[in-house]
Amino acid sequence: MIIISHRGNLSGPDPKNENKPKQIRKALGQGYHVEVDVWKLRRGWFLGHDKPQFRISKRFLQNPRLWCHAKNLAALGDMIKERRIHCFWHEKDSHTLTSKNIVWTYPGKKTCRNSILVSKGGGKAQGCMKGVCTDFPIRYRKNQ
Repeated sequence: MIIISHRGNLSGPDPKNENKPKQIRKALGQGYHVEVDVWKLRRGWFLGHDKPQFRISKRFLQNPRLWCHAKNLAALGDMIKERRIHCFWHEKDSHTLTSKNIVWTYPGKKTCRNSILVSKGGGKAQGCMKGVCTDFPIRYRKNQ
């Protein structure tokens, strides 16, 4: 079971630290995969949920444990060309396919063996799936 930290969160939503490179590195350092929100502008690459906030390098995105959620079309267009960047685009779709052919599943929707379920809670992962993306990865790890 892959446990993915949503935006680098470890013990619940943390809007002040979400998507900050330091927080992402902290979650990676604890052994989690991390979902990050990625923007591409003329002046470079950025992380941030509602807007580009934290400048990063393209190389930063090549970490094999990052799941890069494209937040604008320029980010998706550039990341999808890079085999070393695992990326996807979704808004409120029930399911979407990542660049590594994994099914990214919206909260509360049905999963399959190749699904990552985006979970709002921090309980025990249920059903037959590949993993979970959560704001509570520490709690999930304890419950596995």
